[in-house]
Amino acid sequence: MTEKIGPGEMRMIPIDRIDVLNPRERNKGVFDEIVGNIKAIGLKKPITVTPRAGQDGTERYLLICGEGRMKAFRSLGEKTIPALVVVVSDENAFIMSLAENIARRQYRPLELLAGIEELRDQGYDKKTIAQKTGLTVEYVHGILLLLKNGEERLLVAVEMGRIPLNAALTIVGAGDDDKAVQAALQDAYETGKLRGKQLIQARRVIERRQTLGRSVARGTPRKMQDVTTSSLVRTYQKEVERQKQMVKKAEIAQQRLLFVVGALRELLADENFTTLLRAEGLDSLPKYLAERVWSGGRTA
Repeated sequence: MTEKIGPGEMRMIPIDRIDVLNPRERNKGVFDEIVGNIKAIGLKKPITVTPRAGQDGTERYLLICGEGRMKAFRSLGEKTIPALVVVVSDENAFIMSLAENIARRQYRPLELLAGIEELRDQGYDKKTIAQKTGLTVEYVHGILLLLKNGEERLLVAVEMGRIPLNAALTIVGAGDDDKAVQAALQDAYETGKLRGKQLIQARRVIERRQTLGRSVARGTPRKMQDVTTSSLVRTYQKEVERQKQMVKKAEIAQQRLLFVVGALRELLADENFTTLLRAEGLDSLPKYLAERVWSGGRTA
């Protein structure tokens, strides 16, 4: 953990002697851009490797960072590549590779989360992880808390920029109680943590979290559940409960509207009040309310 890493030595090394330590998938468009840049202006930054003895006694290298650059060199027909050779242990080589991947601006959400989780499992605390990845301590602390609670769906939403981390933590704090989650959502809105599109996105994430669970499938098909009498009854009961909640909310909204309409009728029947409204230029109502306050739909 405390291994001191030297400055390293620049060498031209054979590409076919390099083994990838921590492989990453890349978008074809991004890879083509790397190839184009190298072809046009050359390699701006060397890759980083550490030497290892091969099974046949020849010197080989573990790639720490620069997989995209190395693959681009190979696709251009190059046999050797400039590399910074550093001498580190297997553990530190892995950590350096992981930290390099996390610190990149372009990454897939689950890739970043898995990287932070692996650093934590290697024994690094949140402060050290923050230093190695360029993230803030607060951000790493929040991510680790969400990971601890298995909140993959919220984690992906945070990494995609759909909802802020502090709002996700507020939702997690509410647990699985639907009322508490809705209260947390309302609190996040009132305190300015969620606004506009983020509020809509948060509602969608919460709905999926409730119906599909906290985890996110990683490209593997889910095993279909066997349909039984009990499962059908549970599904029916859930749907009935959902319909009841919708009816209840509609009734509450209707009661509030009736209260507003009744209050407006009483107020607008007062000549002094309507005179004051006309003096302030507020002597009209939205069509939706006017049609309910007066049968003819006239304005005040």
